[in-house]
This record gives sequence, structure tokens and C-alpha cells, in this order.
Amino acid sequence: MKIIIEPTTLKEKYEHVDGLLLSLKDFSVQSGKYYTLDEIKEIKDNNNVEIFISMNKNFMNEEIPAVKDMLLEIEKLNVTGILFYDVALLQLKKELNLKTDLVWASTYMVNNTKTCNYYNNKGVKYALLGKEITLEEMKEIIKDSSITSMVEVVGLPSVAFSKRKLISNFYSDLEKDTKPSIDVVEKVSGETYEVTEDKNGTNFYLKKVVNGTVVIKDLFEVNTPYIILKEFGIDSNEFYELVKDTKDYIEGNCQNNEYIEKYKKLGDFTNFFFKKTIYKVKKNG
Repeated sequence: MKIIIEPTTLKEKYEHVDGLLLSLKDFSVQSGKYYTLDEIKEIKDNNNVEIFISMNKNFMNEEIPAVKDMLLEIEKLNVTGILFYDVALLQLKKELNLKTDLVWASTYMVNNTKTCNYYNNKGVKYALLGKEITLEEMKEIIKDSSITSMVEVVGLPSVAFSKRKLISNFYSDLEKDTKPSIDVVEKVSGETYEVTEDKNGTNFYLKKVVNGTVVIKDLFEVNTPYIILKEFGIDSNEFYELVKDTKDYIEGNCQNNEYIEKYKKLGDFTNFFFKKTIYKVKKNG
């Protein structure tokens, strides 16, 4: 099992990791930090690890020429893979005859074995499994699918994205100066969400760190290829201590109970790992 981290602290050297997930500025969304292509080149030159670049934006037609150019530039870097949401990237990979592998990362769509196999048959090597499915459902995909799976186990969950500039519009109506981020409390659940805005749109993050340290052993036992730890929402020093401890935990074959006890400090929120999503039809009247 390999550890990928999505860092928000820009470092020259990243230790105790097998790979880095870097969100490409202007070509990705729902990330705590975005990197220019030059920054990604520098990070790659200084780190002998796998590099995955996120281009998980839903692209408009007029953006496609720039996407083509960027894909050709990334091809020169010899990175491990590119995360995509928009299937245009799958088509462009074929049209441009690119060798760089793709990671299917269509949020709520990556939730079953058959669809993962479909994308794998279309030439997609990896899949970032949806965060709304249970641990048991993930294990089934990992065991039965032909695609190489990734599971996000720790991080601040991104729950929604809108292309609209919702914060700017809100403050504009109030005739006040806009802010880059605000906290919003959802009335029914009482949960707090951090809402951030950039040139691509508006991101919504639940202000609770998902603590999936308790599922790492289960994922190891089914030979999960990759787990992802995200720094966003976690103190930088605590995050890199977590990374080191997780590496030791895996290399010790996940038998260290002190690891589980120690990282209870991240909280008891496990998102959907142990909770099924059930849709019910509401009757009229």
C-alpha cells in the first residue's frame, strides 16, 4: 500500500511518502492549494516519488485548446497520472496519443465495480473511489475491479462546488467588500461549512476532518494500492507527524494499536466509511 499526500505546505523535499497529489492552478477545483506547472516541475525534480496532477475541473468548450496545450506540457514531465472529472480528458488523451495514465475522479460517480471496469477498458488505469460509499463497498471494488483504486482516508471533505461566484454575489447584494472565504452553518444539521471562492467558482468544505485511520488496516488487508492523506484543514506539523506514523504503521503491517489510539485526536468523524447512503422516495402529501 502506497501513501499519497495532497500538501498545502510547499516544501523542497517531502519525506515518508510514495506519491504527491498536486492540483494544477486554473485547471482544477476543490483543493486547499493549487500549484503552477513550474512549481510542479520543481517539486518533481526534488522528489523521487510518484506525481499525480489534478485536472478535475469541468471544462467549457472555449477552454479545450488550453487544456490540450497543458496536457502536452504535462506529457513531457513523465508524471504517474492525471486526475480527471471531465471525460474530455479521456478523449484528448486518445486524440493526442498521450502516454500519461489517467485517474478517474468524478466524485460521486466512482461507486461500483462495473463502471470502474468500463473506464479501465477505455484505457483509464486508476480510480479515486467516491467518498460517499462505505468501506465494505470500497473493498468490493478493490477486490473485484480491474482498475487500480485509490482511497482518501484523511482530510477535510469537499462536499460541493459551483461555477458561480456565490460569495462575491452575496457581498455585492449587500454592497460590501467581498471576502475570500466565509463559514456557513446549515440550519437543519447545524454543521459548519467553510465556503471559499476563486476564479473557477465556489467550494464548500465540511469543517470536520475525516478520520479514516481506523480503516487503513482493512484497506491494507485487501491490497489497496493507494491511500490519500490531505493536509488541508490539519495543522502542518501534526499532518507530517501523521504521515510518518502512517508509513510506520503500514510497514509494520498495521499491528500497532498505539497508532489508532494516538490519532483518535483527529476526531471520530468517519464520513461514510461505516454509514450507508440511503435514498428514499418522498410520498406526495
